[in-house]
Amino acid sequence: MDLSDENNHSLIRPTNLQGGAEMGTRKFGVEIKNNRRRALSVINQSLVAAPSYPCVVNKRVLSEKNVVCEKNPPNPVHRPITRKFAAQMASTQICPQETKKPKPSDVKLSVWEDIPITDVEEHNAATDHPEPMFLEQIDAVLGEEDHMEEVEMEDIFEDPVMDIDNCDAKNPLAVVDYVQDLFAYYRKMESSSCVSPNYMAQQSDINGNMRAILIDWLIEVHHKFDLRDETLFLTVNLIDRFLAQHAIIRKKLQLVGLVAMLLACKYEEVSVPVVDDFVFISDKAYTRKEILEMERLMLNTLQFNMSVPTPYVFMKRFLKAAQSDRKFELHSFFMIELCLVEYEMLKFPPSCLAAAAVYTAHCTLYGFKQWTKTCEWYTNYSEDQLLECSRLMVSFHQKAATGKLTGVHRKYCTSKFGYAAKCKPAHFLVETQQEAGHV
Repeated sequence: MDLSDENNHSLIRPTNLQGGAEMGTRKFGVEIKNNRRRALSVINQSLVAAPSYPCVVNKRVLSEKNVVCEKNPPNPVHRPITRKFAAQMASTQICPQETKKPKPSDVKLSVWEDIPITDVEEHNAATDHPEPMFLEQIDAVLGEEDHMEEVEMEDIFEDPVMDIDNCDAKNPLAVVDYVQDLFAYYRKMESSSCVSPNYMAQQSDINGNMRAILIDWLIEVHHKFDLRDETLFLTVNLIDRFLAQHAIIRKKLQLVGLVAMLLACKYEEVSVPVVDDFVFISDKAYTRKEILEMERLMLNTLQFNMSVPTPYVFMKRFLKAAQSDRKFELHSFFMIELCLVEYEMLKFPPSCLAAAAVYTAHCTLYGFKQWTKTCEWYTNYSEDQLLECSRLMVSFHQKAATGKLTGVHRKYCTSKFGYAAKCKPAHFLVETQQEAGHV
């Protein structure tokens, strides 16, 4: 091919990648360039002669926004959070506007670059001029960022409900498939295991103080025999249910307690104490025949109904929801055993006693109120519903070492039970109630 051929000039004509193909000759391109320079010089002269806007780029406005942001950070979402986490959040407060603060040098001014930056104080007379559009857009973007930061913080403080049975999915003893139905049945049947909180009114020879003395002594007997926790709670339940249906004389009250513990041992224990052990523990106040006769009477009165949901049943479930450790568990059982002695606590159902014991143990150990969504979900009790019962537990804790009935306190002052009784009571729960009463 002949490269000098005029017909083939278009085939070898170079292409400008930025502006397309060249138009005409080099001379024509030079003329376009000169014309463009003249047009831009005319525009610049007219812009320099024009009055400048006072708030084109206002450094002071942006700095003032930052000062306001530092002094008034967005209010944190009021959620129930821990003191440690609260302290961490207090030391790492985030200022949303400061994270992506636009600098004046970063803003593209386009044709406004040649205009000198002036202070707003030198142009007070020009306040009627509208603010440039790009600054309004910046403020709008900053406002959206503030809103996004608040939404994100709200998500962080959200307290989700945990699946406490997920970790036991492969454990057949945890019966994960129907554990929810099981505890729903317990909640339905717990009313049948409760007694009237005024049943002592029908007893002519005994009262609530005698009942407290009996149970305080049985707690020591339970501890000496090293029996299971379930046995103690079932023993107290059998005593109350029997006394609510059968009137007895004061001399037989201790016999009722011994027989109730004997029946509970037969129902819960693997190695059961024999009748002679209970004769010995009562200092031979009752004979073997009297114990067997009372056992027959109690079983017939209760119609052999021994399988009832006691506070212990709910206690294990609620401690799992609270993600408790050994120390937390011991404090919870200390609280609820204090309630076993008190006759006035019969007005609360077993599930409420268990939930309040877990809540009070948390307040005692950590020194502040907290009732998570997970605990509320699995217990079906809100924090407000537990406060009355919890405050009574705190009052029992305050006087546990005083008076004659100190069996629970002595039991939980041992190393076996983690010295739980030596922990200071949660005074702030009772003080809050007293302050509200004065108001």
